Amino acid sequence: MNRSSPASSFPLRLLGLLAALLLCLAPLRATPAALWDIASLSSPPAVFPSDSIHVSDDRIRALFFESTPYRGKPTRVFAWIGVPRLPAGELAPGIVLLHGGGGTAFESWVKLWVDRGYAAIAIDHFGGLPDPLDAKARPRNPAGGPVGGGATFSQLGEPLNDQWPFHAVTAAVRALSLLRAEPGVDPDRIGVTGISWGGYLTCLFAGVDSRLRFAIPVYGCGNYKDTVFAGAISKRPAAESALWFSHWDASNYLSSVRAPMLWANGTNDHFFWLPAWQQSYRQTPAERRTLALRVAMPHGHPPAGDPPEVLAFADSIVRGAPALAVVGSMKLEGETVTASYHSARPIIRAELNYCVESDGPWEQRKWLTTPATVTSASVSVKLPADATVYYLNLIDDRGCIVSTEHAFATSPPNASLK
Repeated sequence: MNRSSPASSFPLRLLGLLAALLLCLAPLRATPAALWDIASLSSPPAVFPSDSIHVSDDRIRALFFESTPYRGKPTRVFAWIGVPRLPAGELAPGIVLLHGGGGTAFESWVKLWVDRGYAAIAIDHFGGLPDPLDAKARPRNPAGGPVGGGATFSQLGEPLNDQWPFHAVTAAVRALSLLRAEPGVDPDRIGVTGISWGGYLTCLFAGVDSRLRFAIPVYGCGNYKDTVFAGAISKRPAAESALWFSHWDASNYLSSVRAPMLWANGTNDHFFWLPAWQQSYRQTPAERRTLALRVAMPHGHPPAGDPPEVLAFADSIVRGAPALAVVGSMKLEGETVTASYHSARPIIRAELNYCVESDGPWEQRKWLTTPATVTSASVSVKLPADATVYYLNLIDDRGCIVSTEHAFATSPPNASLK
């Protein structure tokens, strides 16, 4: 069975070779993770009140905290922070919430996790403000840092400490430091989840800050040569493209992640395609990663970007709740696909998801589903003759899924699938 990913297109391969050459000729620089002084950033940042943004829940407050200078000027990051009311002497686990493109710090997201019994902090790492929430042009924070998301590609010619990934990771680390110091919070039971660009940021954050107990990137990953952003990167001057792949691509950080990771994505995600997603999660230890790949999962902030696996995974790490299923490697023997598993919760059904296209954009592929046979320790199903790419989902009694890696029934075409 061939599980290899499709190769990148020739222009992107040529760009990668040129980038590597430029990096070899450039003066030696510090490794990407060395850009952050985690020991210094582990102290809680200075906090400032928010005079114009009001809360709707008395368990939550709005504030700004001090972050790293931008173009020589001080910056402040907006945040919502909330702590549940617990019996005296009890400490809450916590979570850092990182929004995606077009998003901001959402009070409703913090409330969702506070209702679940978690302390939570949501930050606007794009240098914006959440009020008014429905503004199409997100209001700028006068003391904010650089614009985030796709705008970061146009910043690649600026000093490293004036580019969005540097500011975003700094803000996330300081948000964790702030939440750890919050009364009523257990500083040793805090994780992170991020959506889209926030998922990408989750990968960087988890790679540089060992204090995190878990990390859950939703959609976002590294290996941007196989994402929708590859075109934008390739249009930059070669030295700038090389800088992205040497410093800001999440692939530079994933091998350093020590926290357990849940990787959640959709088969047809427009931004983060399955080859990049697979390359990314394979950079983390197999025993510390769990996959949840839903067919045609919508791309968006919660509720779309908050499948039930997110809470179940977090609870299993910091609350001692039953873990998601652990699935062994998927095997193809003759016409039969099998995988072993063990699970603390009953696996009530399993399914084979597959598509029949041999090439074409991942987001446009049609996925078909057929039931698999479940025993107490394994699942099995006949692979349809026309299947080209396939994987298994196991579903427990909570509706939580755990996925195998996707695999190719035959060797993938030697061409870009996007």
